[in-house]
Amino acid sequence: MAQEVHADFADNASATAAADVPPAHHDQPLRHVSRDGVDYTLIGTAHVSRASADAVRELAASGRFDAIAVELCQARYDALTAERKWTDLDLYKIIRDGKAGLVMANLALSAYQRRIAEQFGIEPGAEMRAAAVTAKEQDLPLQLVDRDLATTLRRSYASVPWYKRLYLMAGLALGMVSSEEIDEEAIEKLKEGDILESTFTEFAEHSPELYEALISERDRYMAACLREQNADAAGRRVLVVIGAGHMEGLARHLADDGSDPAAQREQLAAIPPRARWPRLIPWAIMVLILTGFYIGFSRSPELGWQLVFIWVAINGGLAALGALVARGHPLTVLSAVVAAPITSLNPTIAAGMVTGLVESWLRKPRVADLENLRFDITTLKGWFRNPATRILLVFFLSNLGSAIGTWVAGFRIFGELS
Repeated sequence: MAQEVHADFADNASATAAADVPPAHHDQPLRHVSRDGVDYTLIGTAHVSRASADAVRELAASGRFDAIAVELCQARYDALTAERKWTDLDLYKIIRDGKAGLVMANLALSAYQRRIAEQFGIEPGAEMRAAAVTAKEQDLPLQLVDRDLATTLRRSYASVPWYKRLYLMAGLALGMVSSEEIDEEAIEKLKEGDILESTFTEFAEHSPELYEALISERDRYMAACLREQNADAAGRRVLVVIGAGHMEGLARHLADDGSDPAAQREQLAAIPPRARWPRLIPWAIMVLILTGFYIGFSRSPELGWQLVFIWVAINGGLAALGALVARGHPLTVLSAVVAAPITSLNPTIAAGMVTGLVESWLRKPRVADLENLRFDITTLKGWFRNPATRILLVFFLSNLGSAIGTWVAGFRIFGELS
């Protein structure tokens, strides 16, 4: 099977090819890949860039393509092409289903993109929106080829050791609240292939697990989707709009990967099973604490009740402190005191689930609060001010307080017994 990759930038293309390419995207990185009779033109973009959006719009409307593929999943496409319905956000259901952490990560990513976009007066993902809108105007099929964002976040989180996950959360938080401005010229330069390759190589050296989940896996996933969606379509010309960081990897896998595309896609979309031993830790803690209580009461009722008091005061107190720092309702803080010592002995439920549900019941966000989410998430003050994000902070910080309290109280209990 003949396969060919032409690794040419638009400004280095032949005179004939250049004549067919609108001038607005001469500075945008392009790759041309032929596979199974289908001609793919890959254009690398910066996700917050007027030049990228203009280039995609002109190229998509050039009449040279039979289909347009974009680096979007269905959820991101829906959010990008329609007004985001923040009023549909059901925080009660989110907390009940254990998805509060995932929602916080999504909001933090959105905040980072919006903060950059506000500097340059362009919406995040404008080039993807331009591709989708132009495809509709030109009556061209639109192919969504990226992996679901939630799956990518879960696989990224699962791929790194527990201690490196702290860097992930810290990075999201810092990206959300940082006031440092980013030069648009610097963003444009990121589209130069050699700079991108060196940047990601350095990134991989520091965290190869994250590079695999965030970049390499998605390169393979998108290549598989393109092959699968364009099977038996010899002669089709497809414009592929992707972030410049995926240019090299996607071109390589699209040209050379010989695996079955459907099987490859399903494999990369699967959520890896969690290791069993971390699940045993909460149960082991429960057994140890209850054993400590048993030993204490067997020695004397006074010692037993003293240990119970230590457990309730430290565990409940730190969980309540977390809810208080999150500016939770007084009754939410009280619920943390009551719930944390109990939930810490029940691995099936977390203290944050109780406090989050109580806060959402006591201070149900108004429609105006949900509509203001996209603005409030860009500042730390906004996270604490908006009732919707405050509920998530109550969930997170009371959970954190209870977790710390569990270890502190546990060591204190066995210190009293020694």
